[in-house]
Amino acid sequence: MDRRDFLKKAGKAAAVAAVVGAGCAKAKEETKQAVTKTYEWKMVTTWPPNLPVLQTGAERFAKRVEEVTGGRIKIKVFAGGELVPPLGVFDAVSEGSVECGSGAAYYWGGKTPAAQWFTTVPFGLNAQGINAWFYSGGGLELWEEVYAPFNLVPRPQGNTGVQMGGWFRKEMNSIDDFKGLKMRIPGLGGKVIAKAGGTVVLLAGGEIFTSLERGVIDATEWVGPMHDLRMGFYKAAKYYYYPGWHEPGTCLEVIFNKSVYDSLPKDLQLALDAVAAETNMWSLSEFEAGNGAALQELISQHNVNLVRFPEDLLDNLRKLAKETMEEEAEKDPTARKVHEAFKKFKEQVGVWGSVSENAYYNVIADKFKLKM
Repeated sequence: MDRRDFLKKAGKAAAVAAVVGAGCAKAKEETKQAVTKTYEWKMVTTWPPNLPVLQTGAERFAKRVEEVTGGRIKIKVFAGGELVPPLGVFDAVSEGSVECGSGAAYYWGGKTPAAQWFTTVPFGLNAQGINAWFYSGGGLELWEEVYAPFNLVPRPQGNTGVQMGGWFRKEMNSIDDFKGLKMRIPGLGGKVIAKAGGTVVLLAGGEIFTSLERGVIDATEWVGPMHDLRMGFYKAAKYYYYPGWHEPGTCLEVIFNKSVYDSLPKDLQLALDAVAAETNMWSLSEFEAGNGAALQELISQHNVNLVRFPEDLLDNLRKLAKETMEEEAEKDPTARKVHEAFKKFKEQVGVWGSVSENAYYNVIADKFKLKM
């Protein structure tokens, strides 16, 4: 190789090196910008202001996201009605007018029937079971699939545990007592009540007490003793029924606008997922810790009539629930897919639960006595 060829090749190599170097420098700068870029988001919720665990859980989520991300994501939280109507959360996040929202998937059954399975199913999975379905049984992947056409990314963000059966202004002795009954009850449980002859009334949390007190509705379910005590339902209805057959493990959700979520650096996506999972566990723990003391107060201080649904009434509700689930699944191929997946997982978990959790609670049941 003569001197001129050598210099020509060296020049080309230098040019390539310069291009590569510039590319690396640009990539480093882009990485630096991604790491240092900050985001200011809005979160809307379906919950009344200051409602413990539900609204305060959304606020805790926002605070923890800011802490975990070192201030790179800051979220301002708006309770139901402060920025959008409580039941306007889904559309607001889907359209991108806000970045995220907090609510419950069964509120969106009118958008897509399959959504209802991701909150709770009558006579379905408890909190432990539904978490197992989401995190280890493919449930979350199905949930993402259902929400993707709406430009949404869902994550579990809380669980109430087994709820109470509800507050009733009259005694419920048989399935016939549901005929003509006006009850606030959402989701698939509401469809079971309708099948039993009741009239389902959908109300946001802040509207329930007044409607019950004035007789606009005859009954309502909400969550459990801790919340029900705060809502003052004992002042408007005499009978407090259990168990919560309609909501055995109610999952709450945080939803992100998919375009916004997908545009985030991977570490921030992971941070959001991790804080959602943390909030999921925190919420269930808060309910489990607070419900017992609240129940005792309702009974001992407010003379609430705690009543178990009669066995034959529960048997009839179980039959109606099975029929309802099949009818809902037939409305949409995606709903059928989710329903079959849920049934399969419930059977799998139920076999184990019968010799673990259920067997254990049966052994120790006589050790726990309610102070009447």
